[in-house]
Amino acid sequence: MKNLLTLLLIVGFSAAMLPQSINGRFSSSLYSFERYDSTSVSNSYVRAYQMLNLNVNEGNVSLHTYLNYEGNITSIKMLNDPVFRFYNLYLEARDLFNIATIKLGRQPIFNSVVGGVYDGVNLDLQKNAYKFNAYYGGDVPAYEGLQIKHQWDQDFIFGGKFTTVALQDFQMSLSYVDKNFKPQDYWATRLDANLNPIQVLISNNSLQYQFASAEVNYDLKTKLNLFTRLDYDFNFNRTSKVEFDGNYQATDKLKLNAYYNYRAPMISYNSIFSVFDYGNTQEFEVGADYIINNIFTLTGRYGDVIYQTDNSQRVTVGLNTNYGNLSYRKTFGYAGELDAISCYTAYTFFNGFLTPSAGISYTKYRLSTDPLAPTNDLTAALAGFNIRPWRTVSFDLQGQYMNNKIYKNDFRMFLKLNYWFNTNF
Repeated sequence: MKNLLTLLLIVGFSAAMLPQSINGRFSSSLYSFERYDSTSVSNSYVRAYQMLNLNVNEGNVSLHTYLNYEGNITSIKMLNDPVFRFYNLYLEARDLFNIATIKLGRQPIFNSVVGGVYDGVNLDLQKNAYKFNAYYGGDVPAYEGLQIKHQWDQDFIFGGKFTTVALQDFQMSLSYVDKNFKPQDYWATRLDANLNPIQVLISNNSLQYQFASAEVNYDLKTKLNLFTRLDYDFNFNRTSKVEFDGNYQATDKLKLNAYYNYRAPMISYNSIFSVFDYGNTQEFEVGADYIINNIFTLTGRYGDVIYQTDNSQRVTVGLNTNYGNLSYRKTFGYAGELDAISCYTAYTFFNGFLTPSAGISYTKYRLSTDPLAPTNDLTAALAGFNIRPWRTVSFDLQGQYMNNKIYKNDFRMFLKLNYWFNTNF
């Protein structure tokens, strides 16, 4: 029964029709690193990742899959190795009755409150300037295994969104989401009345979110763009988030932008964290982008975060070019002090055949404004290249280096093969 619905989805689709086209991407990766499994013993790991993104299409019906197989190819294995993950596996039927699109199976969800994947159904209804979306489903098992969880009374997500562009230059929407996923039970050591250690089963209640959101987007072509959003938390009966983001094209070369964010901590209704005293935050940021010429663009940002009893500021300046970017960031105030500089470059040669890339960053920080507080630094670097001998095949090789007080001279290697395919029948 666990795999029944998914298997029926695959078998039924395959038997019902001869596909018109098959397309997707296959990639194979190797990632090597060293890890300390104890304070004195370290081991070298080489993990292999096999990813397949496959779409089978016939007319207005498609089967979408996105799966990954991973494991350690050295003798030392990680917990639960090997892991077979099904990120996506859903059947999609588009333009039904010229109004509806339906998806059934494991699929992604993204909105202002929740994100991830779920097993269930998604329905889109669109007519002229109006669109309605609704979805319902259950939580996926640990490690995205090919099973269906049966506690849908405790593990479910339900919601919908109504969007309209009936008013010229405006897009407005209202949405609602109810997420109720029960965490896994676990055993922990506790003390009994005689202070003797005993094993106790910890069973948490479901972690619930119940939000409504409103969004308004005003887009005046290339001159002005304004976006606003408000999230309301029904469980705590309060405004959870207010967000504003605006861009104004002052001249052909100068763009101005402004950002505001009011946020209350996002805490599940019956979480232990709801008993703590916490404060909301407000964040302001203003900035500008100036095009010097066809190659160079100068950027600058200034931000201020207001906490319950204090505030923190940040300044960012950067130079973007056709060959990469250079940036500097400084943070000071309640959130600590930080100075960071980073540089990244990449350029394509021989009509896309070779693309080398490299980047380096250096960060100096301390977690307090106290001048006697300890200062730490972090250095990170990467270098590699992409080779694409054919349009459908590419190879990536990258070295990664990091050094700070936790990771001393940490070096890692990443190798990847990509193959794109598209077959029409």
